[in-house]
Amino acid sequence: PLPDETLRSLASPSSLQGPELHGWRPPVDCVRANELCAAESNCSSRYRTLRQCLAGRDRNTMLANKECQAALEVLQESPLYDCRCKRGMKKELQCLQIYWSIHLGLTEGEEFYEASPYEPVTSRLSDIFRLASIFSGTGADPVVSTRSNHCLDAAKACNLNDNCKKLRSSYISICNREISPTERCNRRKCHKALRQFFDRVPSEYTYRMLFCSCQDQACAERRRQTILPRCSYEDKEKPNCLDLRSVCRTDHLCRSRLADFHANCRASYQTVTSCPADNYQACLGSYAGMIGFDMTPNYVDSSPTGIVVSPWCSCRGSGNMEEECEKFLRDFTENPCLRNAIQAFGNGTDVNVSPKGSSFQATQSPRVEKAPSLPDDLNDSTSLGTSVITTCTSVQEQGLKANSSKELSMCFTELTTNIIPGSNKVIRPNSGPSRARPSAAFTAISLLMVILAL
Repeated sequence: PLPDETLRSLASPSSLQGPELHGWRPPVDCVRANELCAAESNCSSRYRTLRQCLAGRDRNTMLANKECQAALEVLQESPLYDCRCKRGMKKELQCLQIYWSIHLGLTEGEEFYEASPYEPVTSRLSDIFRLASIFSGTGADPVVSTRSNHCLDAAKACNLNDNCKKLRSSYISICNREISPTERCNRRKCHKALRQFFDRVPSEYTYRMLFCSCQDQACAERRRQTILPRCSYEDKEKPNCLDLRSVCRTDHLCRSRLADFHANCRASYQTVTSCPADNYQACLGSYAGMIGFDMTPNYVDSSPTGIVVSPWCSCRGSGNMEEECEKFLRDFTENPCLRNAIQAFGNGTDVNVSPKGSSFQATQSPRVEKAPSLPDDLNDSTSLGTSVITTCTSVQEQGLKANSSKELSMCFTELTTNIIPGSNKVIRPNSGPSRARPSAAFTAISLLMVILAL
């Protein structure tokens, strides 16, 4: 071990005035920060020391060691301390491993909310609207809009984009591939395929499938089936939510996506939308980012009258941790920020916050005159070409053994109807928290458009 005097000199501010350290300007991504640290002997040696200190020790034990404490103090002044990662970046896992190697040593035990390792989101929902060529009927004839199945329209739009169609076809076939009579699918491979879809397909396609607005049960059930929950979401029993969180936090990717969800969707009572920085886009992106992990969320039912999402877990068996468990679960099931963000996207509206933050106005997505929503009973092969059918027939073409699950039935019938065969789902309009009806928003928007036209 190094003498105490040497450690103190390394940790002192005067030791950090070298040109390399002084010239660094955070934040940079953690992979680059690690390269910069490796090029500077003082930083690289302290980083190796800290990683050794964290191996198999809790924080209190680590900080009781003077060498470990000195290493941590030095690294807090390095670019590694302020580094961040980008979701979907080429070396995302490596970046997150570097981030947590520093920040797990800075926390006081296990925190309820952890800081996100990802760079802040600056884009808005209105940016997504401008990119979408067709959008949920908003801006189209209100009569057509109310009778359209927006989730069906979203699937058709995905089929017209080669990348979206390819990756959607991939996860549908993988998540529906039965392993044995007792094993419905390979969940690990299903999750991987879902992650690839949501990380590689542009948001203007994935959001439309996840957050489409619905007026009837068939549409809401299609929305619920988007991630093929029989494989990716449901299980024989529901684990305790805190146990599920602990499992998630053992994986750097899952831990990071959960922390990002809390950072961007945690209900705020200081904003007009209940979302941090009034940014719906950041919340929806964080929600979509958790799909394909142990903490995968989904709609709890096929009720079109409201929005309730949850991970596959409950608070039974929480013991004296029941209050913390219920708080964790409510961040999904009773989250006004998340609910408002989903409804805003489904309605085609975003929020423009005034500089003073005292008022805001909703902005609609651009009007699309030549691309109204497709009627539910329109056969895609008639107007969009037979190639569209490829997505849902890929399972048959590849000779794979398919489940008799209703999500596959839904897939095979999506091109001709919005009615899901064999669905016996019961609508529970009063279940869960209070829910806003999207029809009210459509009525208000339609009235506003009429007034403006006059």
